[in-house]
Amino acid sequence: MDFFHKKKKCEYCDEKFATDDDLIHNVRHIHHQTIVNCTHCGREFIHEKDRLHHARKEHDERMKKRSNKESFPGKKDSLQDRVNEQTKHFSDKL
Repeated sequence: MDFFHKKKKCEYCDEKFATDDDLIHNVRHIHHQTIVNCTHCGREFIHEKDRLHHARKEHDERMKKRSNKESFPGKKDSLQDRVNEQTKHFSDKL
């Protein structure tokens, strides 16, 4: 592969690579930097910001389900209803 097809540039040594895998290998083994893995698919990233961008883009549906209140069937009461349920056994009498 010629030099002009190498698009991935290492920020530590300015060497260029043709694939993300080659760049990650360089960062991990030559520069001894920590590599971040996606918790859903295992894909590797050099920076946490790249992993977050990937998670938002590729795993958006899973993230939406995680924050969706309907995914917790027993928790449909409001916060005040739960407080009232817990405090109904207390009395003001001394």
